[in-house]
Amino acid sequence: MNERIKNVLRGFRGIVLLGARPILAIILALTVSAVLIWAAGANPIKAYAALLEGSFGSVAALANTAVRATPLILGGLAVGLGFKAGLWNIGGEGQMYLGAATATVVGIIPLPIPTWLHLLLAVVAGFAGGALWILTPAFLRAYRGVSEVVSTLMLNYVAGYFISWLLHEPSPLAETGTFFPMSPSILPGARLPILVKGTSMHGGLILAIVLGVILYFILRHTTFGFRTRMVGGNPETARYAGVDVKRQMFRVLLVCGGIGGLAGASEVLGLKWRLFDYFVSGVGYEGLALAILVNGNPLSMIIGGIFFGSLKAGANKMQIVTGIEASMALVIQALTVLFVIAIGFGERALLDREQQKKSHAEESIANGY
Repeated sequence: MNERIKNVLRGFRGIVLLGARPILAIILALTVSAVLIWAAGANPIKAYAALLEGSFGSVAALANTAVRATPLILGGLAVGLGFKAGLWNIGGEGQMYLGAATATVVGIIPLPIPTWLHLLLAVVAGFAGGALWILTPAFLRAYRGVSEVVSTLMLNYVAGYFISWLLHEPSPLAETGTFFPMSPSILPGARLPILVKGTSMHGGLILAIVLGVILYFILRHTTFGFRTRMVGGNPETARYAGVDVKRQMFRVLLVCGGIGGLAGASEVLGLKWRLFDYFVSGVGYEGLALAILVNGNPLSMIIGGIFFGSLKAGANKMQIVTGIEASMALVIQALTVLFVIAIGFGERALLDREQQKKSHAEESIANGY
């Protein structure tokens, strides 16, 4: 009975540590950043107060935070789902570009259909574009053993140049006579609705939150999720259990690419209403950092995305009030990820030490000491 209680307590402690790891990392990152702000000659309390005001202090600030969080949540989900299968999708940037492009193509074509259906087709096209872009890396990883890290990363650059070519004349997707490479405007019927009148908060946020909840239940309560977690835990064990590991990896990567495409589609359908040259600007890699922070948990991705979005939204206000560069938000993000990794290594070292002590004790008992 005592042993059962100990096992339950160990399991509970593991859950608490897993949930506390990102929170502790955030606290440490904010603490170190406060020292850096103080060293730069500004008041850290005043700086953080300005950051909070710029991200949550008004309806406009809240809308700005939500708009910045939306692609981060979707981009993080595109990476986090792969984590559960032991896969690293580094191609979020490229998938965002292609998802945005395919959504734009559908969104600028006048179709004799209801507006809700036009919007739905544009969103589906965004998913399909991202999935199509990861198709080759997914096949190479699943059936040829080629690292998805390298292939998805390299395709980010290809996607950027490809979209740039599409937006320059004489491409049919390029708007003529503009000062900057861009597409024609997306038709009103294919745009995501504005959630708060007078702001830029759009329906992409609802899409991101709903998708995060759906992915959580899929991973926890469906055979697809069970197979995904089995493959991520131990591919050989999954194979002996009857799981087609190669096909599961292929499917998971396709879904990851599709979600990445949705991140790009939400930007053009909800915020920009056009496809612009090089509009992603690092959001895909921030999604990777977010996925690392929350260890791929879909529900935590929503909270983490809002946190990262608030940093980006409040950074300008902090710069105006204290003179600290807005890039401090990126420093806080980077420190948060570094600390969560360091804490993970520390926990692993402690667990290994406890296991060694336990093994030595069992060995001593077996030898009669």
